[in-house]
Amino acid sequence: MAEFTMELNDEQKEVRDWLHGFAADVIRPAAAEWDEREETPWPVIQEAAKVGIYSLDFYAQQYFDQTGLGIPMAMEELFWGDAGIALSIVGTGLAAVGVLANGTEEQIGTWVPQMYGDANDVKLAAFCSSEPDAGSDVASMRTRAVYDEAKDEWVINGTKTWATNGGIANVHVVVAVVDPELGSKGHASFIVPPNTPGLSQGQKFKKHGIRASHTAEVILDNVRVPGSCLLGGKEKLDERLARARERARTGGERVKNAAMATFEASRPAVGAMAVGTARAAYEVALDYATTREQFGRQIIDNQGVAFQLADMRTQVDAARLLVWRASWMAINGKPFTAAEGSMSKLFASETAKKVTAQAIQILGGNGYTREYPVERMHRDSAIYTIFEGTSEIQRLVIARTLSGMPIR
Repeated sequence: MAEFTMELNDEQKEVRDWLHGFAADVIRPAAAEWDEREETPWPVIQEAAKVGIYSLDFYAQQYFDQTGLGIPMAMEELFWGDAGIALSIVGTGLAAVGVLANGTEEQIGTWVPQMYGDANDVKLAAFCSSEPDAGSDVASMRTRAVYDEAKDEWVINGTKTWATNGGIANVHVVVAVVDPELGSKGHASFIVPPNTPGLSQGQKFKKHGIRASHTAEVILDNVRVPGSCLLGGKEKLDERLARARERARTGGERVKNAAMATFEASRPAVGAMAVGTARAAYEVALDYATTREQFGRQIIDNQGVAFQLADMRTQVDAARLLVWRASWMAINGKPFTAAEGSMSKLFASETAKKVTAQAIQILGGNGYTREYPVERMHRDSAIYTIFEGTSEIQRLVIARTLSGMPIR
């Protein structure tokens, strides 16, 4: 087990600087254009693939970094560049985490490489959990998977929404109900391979922020997938469902569902995304405050501005520390006894919204225009308090963990 440290080693610093250079030289110059176009920035993704950032090897190296800092460090730098483009680059990772968290070794080896492709043939993946009537309320999920024993196939029907890369991905990971009587404990995750009949894209959403990231509905109409596409396999699923039924009958050990396992693994990473956006806005505001003059002096000479910047930097650093702690705990198998993963996402998400708003205020009228990036950063920051568990859900998770009570 690696000791917790706040100091990156030489290799991590080299990777950080490399990512920062890509974010500064490739992502940032393209950010405004793709935000306006509201389209997937394929040229940037392809460039990321060429240099090795959009690849299974890079993702795996960061994911299995025993300090736990590989993923949050990478996320912070890319999202420092631009949230929409960065999410297009890392969006496949959520589906990959879904397979890594729930799949067998064979499934991981088969499907995760197909989610990325290679520099000459870039692929995408999508994780599909939320539904029109079941976002945070996963117990209300209606997408149903029924096992056809004669053909050893699962038949999936339903509609997913808010899916990053939904409909345009080569590989979809879909969470569906296999036992309605068990509520959220009766869910399972499935791989839907490329070109599977019955899967189609529904509505593509026009969004407030992260506009360069493709978000859409995914329609599943009698989608048939082989039994081997059930993540973890049927034997493991049957055992988990049996435990859940026994618990429902007698009370006992809590059983986690597949979607929650994915979200628990990814929440600190989302916190790191928020840290990147917040840090970017803070840096723009600091630079502006030290160069902008009003009444014959730089505006940072005013306590009202200087104190805001002091608070902004303090909040960004505090958010990063919470994210790094949770990431270290996760990779080293430390249980989140105080919901540290949710803590990190909650604080970092709220920090991003607050810091980007303060940056606009410091820039004044300029901050409200699209001539400066803080307007876009503020729009982008709103998503962090919503996706992969709203801030309200994070508070609920934390409160339940601390109290042991079924707070509603």
